[in-house]
Amino acid sequence: MESSSTRQQAQAALAATVASLQPRALTELAELVAFKSVADEAQFPRSECEAAANWVAEALRADGFEDVALLDTPDGTQSVYGYLPGPAGAPTVLLYAHYDVQPPLDEASWVSPPFELTERDGRWYGRGAADCKGGLIMHLTALRALKANGGVPVHVKVIVEGSEEQGTGGLEQYAQAHPELLTADTIVIGDTGNFRVGLPTVTATLRGMTLVRVQVDTLEGNLHSGQFGGAAPDALAALIRVLDSLRAADGSTTVAGLETEAAASWDGLQYPEEEFRKDARVLDGVSLIGSGTVADRIWARPAVTVLGIDCPPVVGATPSVHAGARALVSLRVPPGTDAAEATRLLSAHLESAAPWGARISVEQVGQGQAFRADTTSPAYTSMAAAMRVAYPGEEMQTSGMGGSIPLCNTLAALYPKAEILLIGLSEPEAQIHAVNESVSPQELERLSLAEALFLVDYADSKR
Repeated sequence: MESSSTRQQAQAALAATVASLQPRALTELAELVAFKSVADEAQFPRSECEAAANWVAEALRADGFEDVALLDTPDGTQSVYGYLPGPAGAPTVLLYAHYDVQPPLDEASWVSPPFELTERDGRWYGRGAADCKGGLIMHLTALRALKANGGVPVHVKVIVEGSEEQGTGGLEQYAQAHPELLTADTIVIGDTGNFRVGLPTVTATLRGMTLVRVQVDTLEGNLHSGQFGGAAPDALAALIRVLDSLRAADGSTTVAGLETEAAASWDGLQYPEEEFRKDARVLDGVSLIGSGTVADRIWARPAVTVLGIDCPPVVGATPSVHAGARALVSLRVPPGTDAAEATRLLSAHLESAAPWGARISVEQVGQGQAFRADTTSPAYTSMAAAMRVAYPGEEMQTSGMGGSIPLCNTLAALYPKAEILLIGLSEPEAQIHAVNESVSPQELERLSLAEALFLVDYADSKR
């Protein structure tokens, strides 16, 4: 049996190695962030995603992975797979990340260029730094540290997705068609994050999502607002009324037939309102929306968001009554709510809310089911022990996450005996999906160490 002092020495050696690997992590993350890998050819060329996928494949090969492959998924994107064999009889762990990123939004609002990793105020800024290119670097750093200290004690599969942010389901469909590829005893999803910097956290629940495009048409063509305004039905005004119907006066989501309040409370880690206001950068005097605790609202209840509206910008607008208008609407749904049923209810609500007999059509763009992890499984015991070492003086916390990772339910259905853990770098200061996204290098170091320690403890528990 390994003595306590021997174990502590091994842990200290791993920590020292992880710390020594941080300059390499910075260099590689900068290379990866430089790819404008938005999986939407309307915004960036496909070649950017292809280049990022090839970078990931080469990184895996350089680290000794076998069977490295670019998987052409049904949605037209590529995911990257690799296998690193471990000792005979060891369990298999699947490590997940994604290399595609959200669009940079208003590039002029970035303090530094979004696709140029920049060190500033103790953080590394760049699109994808935390979500989720940093997650891949976390996995690689953990494995490199283990190889430098006696070897990786488990068989490792790595899968790096190319369209997670688009929600088009390419990897889910590929996994369902090739169920043997990603089979594992435990799956570590490196795409969530700590509740805040320095507080080690695993994510117990993910909200599912549905994404729809709604089109409103009222006229054969735009009309002069002076000549026809007041009687001609304005499609943009109609769309605004439709979208407004999705919220109650207090801002709560209201979709006809969709349960929003009853049995929708969060009984885990709470999110104090003042902390949330600070993290969300809510302006002074502006109220939060909805009812219940903040944790109820962001982790346990549906939430609708209008992501975009096609309409003329203020600059250059003409005095016209609009013939057509379009919006993209997202609905997040908590565990216990079927995303397909939520899509049906949202579509029906939008169609019924059209005023003045306006013609309305709703097209589903994306969909993913909510997820709930079994945090009582043995792998969570190993992760708690690892995080206790990586974050001295702290105990592992369990929180929810309002975002969606559709692959989780696919993996849970394909491999019902596999344990699924969710960790990552997306704490509140990271501002993922917003301008000036960043990652904490301290979190990258500590979570890389936690993952390495977890793999050791998990392998020992299976002997």
